[in-house]
Amino acid sequence: MNNKCIDVAIIDYQMSNLHSVEAACKFVGLRPVVTSDPSEILGAKAAILPGVGAFGEAMSRIKELGLSKIIKDFIDSGRPFVGICLGLQLLFPRSEEFGSHCGLGIVSGRIERFSSVSDVSQKVLVPQIGWNTITQVNQGWGGTLLREVRNHEFMYFVHSYFVIPDRQDCTISETEYLGTRYCSALKIDNISAFQFHPERSGESGLEVYRSLRNEIEVVSV
Repeated sequence: MNNKCIDVAIIDYQMSNLHSVEAACKFVGLRPVVTSDPSEILGAKAAILPGVGAFGEAMSRIKELGLSKIIKDFIDSGRPFVGICLGLQLLFPRSEEFGSHCGLGIVSGRIERFSSVSDVSQKVLVPQIGWNTITQVNQGWGGTLLREVRNHEFMYFVHSYFVIPDRQDCTISETEYLGTRYCSALKIDNISAFQFHPERSGESGLEVYRSLRNEIEVVSV
């Protein structure tokens, strides 16, 4: 695909839910390409870093494919960048999932695992798999990719770890899972990242992709 025809580069590091993200983009009228080609990524109007799997393995693949610098260069360009699930966590400096692994280090903060026992000694199922609500925090969702989503809407989650950003003001939604309240979406400048899967969250999730489409259209004018 000609770079001028690419709305969204879905970054392919050979482990992820690439095609469900691609399908969601196409459904809302975006022109996506699944790619690990630096020229296609850097030539796109927006980029998405999806993710399913283990943090360490994902970072190994990203490094092997030479994508760390490409991701950072794209973010530095100021164009819309979206991280999804593991793609959110990979933006952080380090994870202790199956050992200690360095991340991209773009967003400062830390990553923790859900405790298997809640504060009231109730056993907690880890990972969290299924539907849970997202709640507005800080300045609300105007100007973010969640702007057309209702407060307390249900989204679909699959994860054992969650992020704790150093900057409290970058968190735009929180979610509670059996006693643990955590950041489920953040926005820092041109970076939007979600712990849930918008592409698996029905009509409400598709609103995230529609808002991304609208942002791209504004930038392209």
